[in-house]
Amino acid sequence: MQFLKTILKKIIVAILTLEARLILKKYKPKVVAITGTVGKTSAKDAIYAVLSHFYTTRKSEKSFNSEIGVPLTVIGCPNAWNNPLMWLKNFLDGLSLLIQRKPYPEWLVLEVGADRPGDIKKTASWIKPDIAIITRLSKVPAHVEFFESPEAIKAEKGELAQEVSPGGTLILNGDDEDVMSLKEKTKARTESYGFNKDATLVASYENIEYQKDDGDKYPLGITFRVDSKRASIPVHLAGGFGMNHIYAALAALAVADVCELNMVRAAEALHTYEMAPGRMKLIKGVKESIIIDDTYNASPVAMESALDTLSKMKCDGRKIAVLGEMLELGKHASDEHRRMGEIAGKICNMVITVGIRARHIAEGALIAGLSEKKIFQFENSVEAGKFLEQKIKAGDIALVKGSQGVRMEKAVLEVMAEPEKRKELLVRQEEEWSFR
Repeated sequence: MQFLKTILKKIIVAILTLEARLILKKYKPKVVAITGTVGKTSAKDAIYAVLSHFYTTRKSEKSFNSEIGVPLTVIGCPNAWNNPLMWLKNFLDGLSLLIQRKPYPEWLVLEVGADRPGDIKKTASWIKPDIAIITRLSKVPAHVEFFESPEAIKAEKGELAQEVSPGGTLILNGDDEDVMSLKEKTKARTESYGFNKDATLVASYENIEYQKDDGDKYPLGITFRVDSKRASIPVHLAGGFGMNHIYAALAALAVADVCELNMVRAAEALHTYEMAPGRMKLIKGVKESIIIDDTYNASPVAMESALDTLSKMKCDGRKIAVLGEMLELGKHASDEHRRMGEIAGKICNMVITVGIRARHIAEGALIAGLSEKKIFQFENSVEAGKFLEQKIKAGDIALVKGSQGVRMEKAVLEVMAEPEKRKELLVRQEEEWSFR
């Protein structure tokens, strides 16, 4: 049965990819491709917010970054999952675009991911991006069963740099030395963004503010300033916190700069940047608390960044970290979970862990000096959420994060003030996830 499914998937991928390649050849849209270990989806959404302000633009939906997801985005179709009739419709929709001349986006913003070596080259070789962006790499390899070292991941992500179209541009995270080293992989024009003063587009630490309405205890978002050769502009992002959103905005403004768009209008377009669910998104919690929902997924670099954001936030109550397991870390798992616990233990008043591997987070928090009475461990996210609902108080800020397989959004559901908005605010609320 599994063998048959594998064969069918290969057939579907082959048909979709052929159609997508022919569609690109026929309609010739400009293509932005984004990869990296962390921050791909946020960057993709921010870039879409800016480009769609100037051009007709389509982006990858959710995290459509696979060998199926990318051609589906090019064709403009949804994932049919296990519905054969829907797959047939998708094939026919692609064929229709090829037979007829239909309206088509001027720009495509595509997220490109990799589960195995060779995945990015396989995709990038036919999309041939006009602009390629590499967000950030991890010192600890994810998908460790296929990528045994950070160098292997770096090599895989670097494949995108090599496939930039002639006359195109490679945009790199200027604060990540591993990303910047990929400049050697291309002969294309190279630009960068970050807090590094040598970057093409520079944000200032001293100008980052966490907005808060004086008449409301609930935070609004972030404001900061960005400088380029062409302009110095203020940027306001609403609805979330965290460096990942700042980096996403910088990537989007770097694209605008490369395209020589009006930078003030580009910054204003970021007001429409909708922060994806589960990515450092602010949610009103019960009892006038604040929830930072970062439940989409977790890796050491992302969890450390989230905890760093929590440490910088002003808080009328306590700071609480609800941390689930980080999966696919292999031999690094124990050490990295313990390290996250030590970080959390130094900045939090309470640490709640979910899952067997996360017990090392509890160990780390204890090592950092957090009282054993302030550390709580649970086997699943629902139990952790119910416990948090009992303990949380007005003014508290709770960061909730963990790998996809731990389903930490279920913990957020237990403490959000408006659970009726779960489908709007939380990740993995589609019907296919209800049985997992």
